[in-house]
Amino acid sequence: MCDLNDNPIKLSVKWNGKEYEIPEFSPSDSVAMLKVAIENATGVRPERQKLLNVKFQGKVATDNCTLSDLQLKPNLKIMMMGSLEEAIAGAQTKPDVGDEVVNDLDIEEEEVDVENQEIYLAKINKRVRDYKITMLNEPRAGKKLLVLDIDYTLFDHRSVAETGYELMRPFLHEFLTSAYEDYDIVIWSATGMKWIEEKMRLLGVSTHQDYKIMFYLDYLAMITVHTAKYGTIDVKPLGVIWGKYPQYSSKNTIMFDDIRRNFIMNPKSGLKIRPFRQAHLNRDRDRELLHLSTYLRDIAQYCDDFDVLNHKKWEKYKPDKNRIQAGSKRKAEDSAPSTPKE
Repeated sequence: MCDLNDNPIKLSVKWNGKEYEIPEFSPSDSVAMLKVAIENATGVRPERQKLLNVKFQGKVATDNCTLSDLQLKPNLKIMMMGSLEEAIAGAQTKPDVGDEVVNDLDIEEEEVDVENQEIYLAKINKRVRDYKITMLNEPRAGKKLLVLDIDYTLFDHRSVAETGYELMRPFLHEFLTSAYEDYDIVIWSATGMKWIEEKMRLLGVSTHQDYKIMFYLDYLAMITVHTAKYGTIDVKPLGVIWGKYPQYSSKNTIMFDDIRRNFIMNPKSGLKIRPFRQAHLNRDRDRELLHLSTYLRDIAQYCDDFDVLNHKKWEKYKPDKNRIQAGSKRKAEDSAPSTPKE
């Protein structure tokens, strides 16, 4: 994985007596992305990784450091300590520890104009060219696009549970079934592809009969951007999808994520969903997906251009009644039998 004008960095990681190859990185990629790649290779979650020889100015490198900051030697073998989880869901007892480095509320308030900067548009173009998508189901004509995160959006990945059902957000299958009527659906997670596939299997999403997922995207489709206030962050640019499938754009795409910074490259298209945490306590009270089903249906039917919407106020959205009536009238006129001319 490398960007324009960057020499790729080749690394490997040694853990538990074995050596693992990891993808090539660009110097502008972050330590956080490196850790996700290591998780994908070894199964050790990023928050449990201790990278012994990855340092910045003599100290342990933080997640928002770029690899260029670290001045890594070519073909470096990273020495790692860390504990492997026994199951995909894990059995962590501290659900909120180590989750977010960046204060996401502050990200919303900061004026960050990165979406039009050439350096990041070049990164997106590189992903469009190089990132390989495995199509699970073909796009459907006339459908809008819904892009969904997994962790804390559809699934509480840190609470203790014995089954996927206990960690699944309430009304998940009803929500996806309803959304599928108007939207092609993509799953995009900042983890490795094998974890995405396992979670979708665990939740019963990949085999459900009432809806289909178009494809999955993993951390390799993300890019690293730099903000003046918060430094380096990894984000999910929808331009990667739009570049590969031009029938989708900001006019007909909406993205759900519990982390607002993930759609900093396409802020008008992102809806910050309330995170689903502590599933064992909130399973009977959480109605977020149920309410969002109504919002998705309304905007699909009564809004031609999603750019005019303010997704921060989605709970207050009211369809234009005049437009609804006009649309009903047109449908009635279209379906009425024509009167033969004399």
